[in-house]
Order: sequence, then structure tokens, then C-alpha cells
Amino acid sequence: MTPQPPQGGAPPIAAARLWSAGAATAVVTALIAVVGILLARGVFDIPVLAPEGEGTWGDADTMTYALFCALAALVATGLLHLLLASTPRPFEFFGWIIALATVAAAAAPFVAGGETSSKIATAVINLAVGVAIGTLLTSAGRTATRAIR
Repeated sequence: MTPQPPQGGAPPIAAARLWSAGAATAVVTALIAVVGILLARGVFDIPVLAPEGEGTWGDADTMTYALFCALAALVATGLLHLLLASTPRPFEFFGWIIALATVAAAAAPFVAGGETSSKIATAVINLAVGVAIGTLLTSAGRTATRAIR
């Protein structure tokens, strides 16, 4: 079944392709979080998201953080799908939204207490997650709108 273009001239969207890329992006972002925390704790001995005594893997916060990164990728996929279906120049709006959200996520650790090294490590991880979400989903969105033309 070939998707019909929505009213208003928006391009048809290969939703399955977009959402499978969103799921893959969720896995990538969760892995970025886990690898970032492992590097910070294990290699640089920076206590990210856990007290120093928790070791390289830390506590349950590592997996919670990774799951929230994956959730952010899925929310971004939903946002991109909505923008593709309803707005002119959806990739410009998506780029701005993701860029501003990434800046906010990178700045957020500096609002809380803690060691400066922990704040910097968390900011770098958040920045890497935001860049991954923005680049991977933008590419997937472009493919999802071209795939069925």
C-alpha cells in the first residue's frame, strides 16, 4: 500500500523507516551514555552519576540515565514525524529544537552541585547524545521522505 500525501502538500512519510531509525538511534544514545560513563569513571576516575565508591559501573543511575537518553531519542523521533507531517521546512525547525535542547542538556549539570570534573563529564556525554540524536534523525527523516516518492 502506497502512502498518500497528506493535505497541504507535505511529502509522504515512510513512517516505519523513520521509527525504525528512531529505535536504532535510541539504542545508539543509550550506548553513548553507558560508554561515556564507563570512560569517565573507569579511565578518568570521575564520579559521574554515582558516589566515588560505587566503582566503574556505579549504581542503577547508569542504566536509568541510558534509558532516559533512549527515551529522548524516541521523543525526538515523534517530534520529527510531527514536523514532517505538518510544518514547512521541518528540518530547519527540528535542527533548531534539537540544538537548543542539546545546549540546555549540556548546561544543566552546571546548575547542580558537585565536582567540576563530574559536571564537565556529564555535559560532554549530554552533548554527544544530542549531536547523535540530531544527526542520525535528520538523516533518517530525509531518507524517510525520499524513500516513497
